[in-house]
Order: sequence, then structure tokens, then C-alpha cells
Amino acid sequence: MPADPGDPCGYPRRDGESAGGGARSGTRGGQRRRPWSAAGSGARSGADVDATTADAGLDRSDEEWASEARAILLRQLALGPRSRHQLDRKLAERDVPSSVASALLNRFEEVQLIDDPEFARMWVRTRISAKALSRWSIRRELAQKGIDPDLAEDALLQISDEDEHDQARDVVRRKLRSSADLSDRAVRDKEVRRLVGVLARKGYNPGAAFTIVKDVIAEAEASN
Repeated sequence: MPADPGDPCGYPRRDGESAGGGARSGTRGGQRRRPWSAAGSGARSGADVDATTADAGLDRSDEEWASEARAILLRQLALGPRSRHQLDRKLAERDVPSSVASALLNRFEEVQLIDDPEFARMWVRTRISAKALSRWSIRRELAQKGIDPDLAEDALLQISDEDEHDQARDVVRRKLRSSADLSDRAVRDKEVRRLVGVLARKGYNPGAAFTIVKDVIAEAEASN
């Protein structure tokens, strides 16, 4: 049987097929063709793709890993200051070898692109001005970001006890409802509980928060 010149593989044409290689009725041998299947077509599953990607990562040289890690770090720092711990975790998420990550992070520290002491001081100032958080809350946040406890305490020296109390009183003054009838005992107690809750969510000790709220309410009553 002569080969079909229209078939790129050079296979012979079967009876009932057109010159283009297709059957006139869309069936072959009286049977309907099976629909295309990714599994039957040689398409790779997600697991296969992941395995291939992992294999490709294993084949990378240290120089290639360092190039990718450097790009990751610069993108992260372009978004804002980051602690070394935060950046280290980001590299780990991308499977950068620990030896490559450590060497690159050390280099970034040498040129002060990573500066945990300055990061801690900046974080304290930002959280005070934007959220009026207590030192306890800020200390916890710094720990979550991997800041050394000694560095955190040094940064928190920017806030004195008096500063923290003044800040808490300002929060209560802003949150105190001017429409509340503080002469009504039930209304007063409800307002006290609400304001103590506001300070507690910012990390203030409940006992200190209660004292601050009572003082601010007394000031408000005296001014009326």
C-alpha cells in the first residue's frame, strides 16, 4: 500500500481515509475514537512536575543557588526592612541550601543591608507611633521576628515607663465616648470595662490599664 504523502510520519493510508489521514466519518474500524486524555497523552502529573523541579534544584551549583538567593533577598528588602531571621526563613521556603543562605546572609550583614539592631529600633518606633502598643507586645513581636532578646531590650529602652503610661492615657482619651453619661453607674462601669479591654488588646497589664482608665475618667468628669 503506498504511503500517504500528506502524513508527516509517512504511514500508509488505510481504506476509507481521506488524503489528510482522517476517516470520513470520524471513526476508525466502526469504533468511536476515545477522547484525548492527559494521562494517555504523556502529559506529566503535578507530582511528576514537582519531582522534576526538585531534581533540577539538586543539580544546581552553589553559584546558581547564590544568584537566586540574592535575588530573593533583594526583592524582600525592597518591600521594607527585614530581620535576618525573616530572610533566612524566606530562603528556606525556597529550598536554598543552608550553607549558601548563611554565607549570603553574612555578606548582607557586612554591608549593612541586614541590620537587626537598627531593625529592632525602627520596629519599636513604628509600633509605638502607629499602634500605641505596650512594650510587652512589642517585645513579643520582636521575638517572633527572631530578634535577639538583648537587642530587643536595647531597642525598648527608647520607651520609658512614663512614656508608656502617657501613651496609654492618650489612647483612653481618644477612645472615651463623649456621649457616655458617666454619672450613671451602669454606663460608667460598662465604659470602664470597654476601655480596659482596649488597653489589654494592646498588651497593657490589666491592673495598670484599670488604674489608667479610672484616672482618665476622673479627669473627664472634673472637666465637665
